[in-house]
Amino acid sequence: MATDSTFVWSGIDRNGRKSQGEVVATSKALAQAQLRKQGVNAKSLKRKSKPLFSLGAKKIKPADISIFTRQMATMMKAGVPLVQSFDIVAEGLDNANMRTLVTEIKNEVSAGGGLATSLSRHPKYFDELFCSLVGSGEDSGTLDVMLDRIATYKEKTEALKAKIKKAMTYPIAVVVVAIVVTGILLVKVVPQFAEAFSSFGSDLPAFTLFVLGISEAVQEWWFIILLLIMASIWAYSQAMLRSKKFRDRVDSLALKLPIIGGIVHDSVIARFSRTLSTTFAAGVPLVEALESTAGAAGNAVYARAIRQIRDDVTSGTSLYQSIRSTGLFPSMLLQMTSIGEESGSLDEMLGKVADQYEAQVDNAVDSLSSLMEPIIMSILGVLVGGLMIAMYLPIFMLGSVV
Repeated sequence: MATDSTFVWSGIDRNGRKSQGEVVATSKALAQAQLRKQGVNAKSLKRKSKPLFSLGAKKIKPADISIFTRQMATMMKAGVPLVQSFDIVAEGLDNANMRTLVTEIKNEVSAGGGLATSLSRHPKYFDELFCSLVGSGEDSGTLDVMLDRIATYKEKTEALKAKIKKAMTYPIAVVVVAIVVTGILLVKVVPQFAEAFSSFGSDLPAFTLFVLGISEAVQEWWFIILLLIMASIWAYSQAMLRSKKFRDRVDSLALKLPIIGGIVHDSVIARFSRTLSTTFAAGVPLVEALESTAGAAGNAVYARAIRQIRDDVTSGTSLYQSIRSTGLFPSMLLQMTSIGEESGSLDEMLGKVADQYEAQVDNAVDSLSSLMEPIIMSILGVLVGGLMIAMYLPIFMLGSVV
């Protein structure tokens, strides 16, 4: 199968002006055909050379997609034509990979493809939910409104993820630093004390002997210990990637963890409410909306529950009763769903639930960060301070004897 390549062109555009740009195609002939469809008379067309070192190339992150969606929504609301919107957005992008992606989508749309169809060809960046909502906007002639809703949804979702990631990053970083510092002390500092202790000619305290034993073991087996840590991290990442059963167990365990489990639960409820509110407001049928919501749940336990809700709704059960039967969702969500179904404002009620639980996650993450700081510093102090006490304890004892 031929792979896409980027071609650089310069020539005269459909307005008779000199212009230049890039086009993505599998061959030079197809690139020329694409340019002709766009009304471009290419004077020069050549394959773009790849840089010798591509270490500086940035990956396309979900946040990039969120910003792109917001920019497109703004352009469309301002009445800028779709293809021209792509050009304006692409020019302002610093990420070369993101710029290439936007150019590819623009070329596909310019060649006569629909926006949803063009986006669906890049499933790595635009999931089924995203493409479905865009397709609904195209069909109903409200693409600008739909892009605005998607942008709001993506922004709130990414903000929630960023909050949780921030809460997890700090303690992990401090733990890693503590392990590295402790390892350096055991390998480099403790042996210096051990040499000095060998000339004391008296028994050492049990705590000091214990630390010296650990130091000797680390010096002898440090390479094996390092390999085991790296192998464990690799095995975990591979299990998460390849084993659905393992991922399900991790998701189930995450809900049971103290403090962390509450944050995970609230974030899943917020994501469920936000996704279902957005899809339902877009006119997506409830059964299809629930399927999309299950895919965006972010937790296997709740994904199964949402699919069960979908099956119950399909068989004629009300959404309120279907959610209640799972026993996993809070009473506030149940009551707001019941009110929304009765009043015909389900999307609005679910949006309020999402706002409430997103605020709860924000508060919980802030509280967790404040709580973790003294705990982590205490652990770090016990590790490093304990090692220092073990090393200086014989010296203190010797001084008391003298």
